[in-house]
Amino acid sequence: MTTPELVTLVPMEFTAPTLDYRILMPFLLVFAGACLGVLVEALVPRSMRRTTQLVLTAVTIVGALGVTLLNWNAGRTGLAAVNSLAVDGPTYFMWTILLVFGAVSIMTFGEQRTGGAFAAQAATVPGSQAERQAIESRVEHTEVFPLALFALSGMLLFPASNDLITMFVALEILSLPLYLLCGLARRRRLLSQESALKYFLLGALSSAIFLYGVALLYGYAGSFQLSAIDETIRSGAESPGLLLAGMGLLGIGLLFKFGAVPFHSWTPDVYAGAPTPVTGFMAACTKIAAAGALLRVFYVALGADRWDWQPLMSIVAVATMALGSVLAITQTDVKRMLAYSSIAHAGFIMTAFVGASQAGNGSPSGSLTSVSSVLFYLVAYGAATIGAFALVTTVRDSSGEATLLSSWVGLGQRSPAAAIVFSIFLLSFAGIPLTSGFIGKWTVFAAAWNGGAHWLVAVAVVISVVAAYFYIRVIVLMFFSDPEAAATDDAATGGAGTGGLLTLERTAIVVRPQITTIVAIGVGLVATVALGVFPGPLLDLAQHAGEFIR
Repeated sequence: MTTPELVTLVPMEFTAPTLDYRILMPFLLVFAGACLGVLVEALVPRSMRRTTQLVLTAVTIVGALGVTLLNWNAGRTGLAAVNSLAVDGPTYFMWTILLVFGAVSIMTFGEQRTGGAFAAQAATVPGSQAERQAIESRVEHTEVFPLALFALSGMLLFPASNDLITMFVALEILSLPLYLLCGLARRRRLLSQESALKYFLLGALSSAIFLYGVALLYGYAGSFQLSAIDETIRSGAESPGLLLAGMGLLGIGLLFKFGAVPFHSWTPDVYAGAPTPVTGFMAACTKIAAAGALLRVFYVALGADRWDWQPLMSIVAVATMALGSVLAITQTDVKRMLAYSSIAHAGFIMTAFVGASQAGNGSPSGSLTSVSSVLFYLVAYGAATIGAFALVTTVRDSSGEATLLSSWVGLGQRSPAAAIVFSIFLLSFAGIPLTSGFIGKWTVFAAAWNGGAHWLVAVAVVISVVAAYFYIRVIVLMFFSDPEAAATDDAATGGAGTGGLLTLERTAIVVRPQITTIVAIGVGLVATVALGVFPGPLLDLAQHAGEFIR
């Protein structure tokens, strides 16, 4: 009979991770503010919730912005959270504009003077007695504020992610609250719920594709770290099939969130169906986060293989610019027009991305890099976008928000100030001189030219001229079209005289909004004009942000 052997257990040492909470504090503050917002919904009386949520949201974002600026000024950069986050100059720049634009756009969530944008109760059947009773008793959602903060925390994490798993977690954190927010519109409830469902289904599919790409790249490099993937590519490792397949699937997930062709189909439906304040929040902030993540992945992890992805991304950029610009011409709804405009702008941003111009790579000293030009463009585009959507919430008729372009005919005569402000935003989108949009397009085209993408710049310039048409058309409708004459002409021609745009609809007027919406419009207007006249300080700041660290 044998005696059993004794097994000696050797204690294993466990080393706790070292976290620099000063660097992580902006993200932690926003996430903590969102969690506190959930507690407010559970503990604070309904009559006090809206004010409490507004104050909590403002304090949270201002605190996070202050910490971000202090850390950036102190030069606290490097890899954080066990190398899962890369906090560098571009990260601080994007965090700053995300917090600023997030605060400005969330201001419009609290608008009540125009009737409110959010449903009284999301769980009620649209048009039911329960919904009417909720509206009459002013039972209103205030969960939108913590949901927006959760989304904003994911947006902060997304472009700063230094490994693919963290990036996937950030993608889900920013996406899930947006799926909910898109279905909370007060009016056109079925359209809002349909847009939320489309966004959720397509977003879930793109997340699965992204995750499959992550798995393939892990199989190629044996690591989720972006720098490790780059080292494996430079070492000339075998299995290029895994690399190319993983890179393609990863790109699909990122381009979907960026709104690039052919992964753009969700954009017009979601933008049109979502509450307009949420649309502005998504159009500006989600674009910033997605652009940052796209740049970091393809420059840091896949930059050594750029000769494989640049040709395909060039085709995507041209298709995105062309399709967004052409389809915007055919739109009869202002929100759908701005959605296709957003797609076109994604293509313009991609011109600089494809150029991959970096400091010291044969470029003249002080020339614009792809990263700095994209950062400036995101500010110019974001400011005009938030201002435009905030102004759209104030244009209303007897049924509520008036988004049909036919309702905007003659708006310049009824409300000249609002029409002039909206025209400035449209001119900025078109890239007209003395607006931030002109400087933004010049920067991305210059960066692409420095990177050698000369043919792509030529195509982008031509498409910019085409895109200017549908922006100018709206200005003509507002200032130089007579509603009664247009309706008479359309009746005589069966709608063929103006392409069906100017059929007589309810007369739209501009309702004076609350101070929060006025501030949002004012910030967008001031930034659009100031950056068009004095772009130097922001361009210098974008240049000094530098490149991504590894």
